[in-house]
Amino acid sequence: MPKGEKVGLGRALVKHHNQMIQQSKEKGRYYRSQHKKVLESVTEVSDIEAVIEQADEAHRLFSAVNSPVQLPINLDSASSKNEMMTLEERKEQQKKEEALHASSLRIPRRPPWTAEMSYEELDSNEKQAFLEWRRNLARLEENENLVLTPFEKNLDIWRQLWRVLERSDLLVMVVDARDPLFYRCPDLEAYAQEIDEHKRTLLLVNKADLLPLSVREKWANYFHQHGILFVFWSAKAASAALEGKDLSIQQDLADAETKVYGRDELLARLQSEAEDIVSMRSQSKSTDSGSSDVHSDDESVSGHAPPRGVMVGFVGYPNVGKSSTINALVGAKRTGVTSTPGKTKHFQTLIISEKLTLCDCPGLVFPSFTSSRHEMIASGVLPIDRLTERREAVQVVANRVPRSVIEGVYKITLPKPKSYEPQSRPPLAAEFLRAYCASRGYVASSGLPDETRAARQILKHYIEGKLPHFEMPPGMSNDEDGAEDAAELSSSEEHESDASDDEDSTVDEDELATGLEHVLDDLNTFDIDNGLASAKKAVKKISTKPHKQQKKPQRKKDRSWRVHGGEGDGMPVVRVFQKAASRGSAVA
Repeated sequence: MPKGEKVGLGRALVKHHNQMIQQSKEKGRYYRSQHKKVLESVTEVSDIEAVIEQADEAHRLFSAVNSPVQLPINLDSASSKNEMMTLEERKEQQKKEEALHASSLRIPRRPPWTAEMSYEELDSNEKQAFLEWRRNLARLEENENLVLTPFEKNLDIWRQLWRVLERSDLLVMVVDARDPLFYRCPDLEAYAQEIDEHKRTLLLVNKADLLPLSVREKWANYFHQHGILFVFWSAKAASAALEGKDLSIQQDLADAETKVYGRDELLARLQSEAEDIVSMRSQSKSTDSGSSDVHSDDESVSGHAPPRGVMVGFVGYPNVGKSSTINALVGAKRTGVTSTPGKTKHFQTLIISEKLTLCDCPGLVFPSFTSSRHEMIASGVLPIDRLTERREAVQVVANRVPRSVIEGVYKITLPKPKSYEPQSRPPLAAEFLRAYCASRGYVASSGLPDETRAARQILKHYIEGKLPHFEMPPGMSNDEDGAEDAAELSSSEEHESDASDDEDSTVDEDELATGLEHVLDDLNTFDIDNGLASAKKAVKKISTKPHKQQKKPQRKKDRSWRVHGGEGDGMPVVRVFQKAASRGSAVA
């Protein structure tokens, strides 16, 4: 081959390589333009976004025959009638409406599918079923007597739940021990039974170390009466035991039902329950099959072969301790843990042993009826850092925690009720926040109390357990017994400050008094009722006025040294002689 002739093979390979790179970039741009986004929980959507999303999905999925249902507009005076109703009547009517529409409050079901379906067909069916579910809940929200909590509106999050339910043999629902029924979703248990009639749901009552033994006994009796499978557990205590620490839990007289399980005991319980489900499923399959199938599969199904590995799925609301429980059971940090709900984005499987595998599902906000969304913020379901109505959420805390417990934990004195008010009323959120800001010295740039900072700290203390509180089972009073148990729990525990919040550390009384002297100048708008601002002004008048009266006359009267002895300056002497001469002439 001549030396100057160009070879085309290398150029062709380089050109082909560049074309492949360009095609891969175009595919990447295409998938990024589609729904390939970071999985993120969506619980609140604005009205315009909901309308656009619903119109888009309806136009893409439904035909003209399945047009949206036109709901009639009620123009009667129902709103005026509700305004005339008392608070008790509204609550009674709300309870009746909730009981009437309880069957309509369901979680979305996955439509039937087969392995032969294409991705496009499966995705279209799931979106269509999800949109229909959203429409049913929208009809419930139009009822004025029903208040529907913010719920998960991202289809991809629900897809994670569907796969966990299908994979798991035993479903573990993690709830907060301080209010188990708030975090329990009965329809999820029914959905698990629809997938597999042998599948069972275990209620893992986390943070049980925050409950007194007497309250645990009452909840255990309630669960037994309603046929609920439950276990008391504390992920914080189990993690501390792995680190060599010992957290004292009140279970000296606790029996097998009310005691707080340890790590090894819980793993053994989960494995035994899951293996029982697998054995029951295999026995039902053997009985349903024919005689020929029984003889052919005698060794594999009904024989005494070792059972296959079982899988246990963990589901529940955000920030109830699922990831902490997984880390405590595994013995290492495998999932991210944070106080902000919604840390886990995708389900993941963790192998404990050859016979046991755990499956962690992202936290889901299930649809439910409640009085307000502020309870969800106070319970940690919705992020605290995004709150805007701080006083409403703090009022939930003030209603649930007794006044004496608040004063004992924060070392503050809340304003007493007025003479014309009920003496047993809970403190107002404004009183609570102002007293807390005054004790900590929290002042905003405007000179007013920094209620936003105080509200976030109070809500975090409420969720973490620094403010002891708990709900009693239905039908039991929470006023007398609950207040006594909370007082005992707060007095027996030493409320240590968090290492992350240095500003919440206890301050000496002398330092606090000196700090308040400077703070009260800016907070005189709400301390004037206690007489602090007026007393300080009086002290200023007594201490400053005599000081000014002494300095100003001294500067005027000290000029007499200039004419003392006749050897001083000449001008003052002349003035003195002039005055004396004038006086002598007047006498003559």
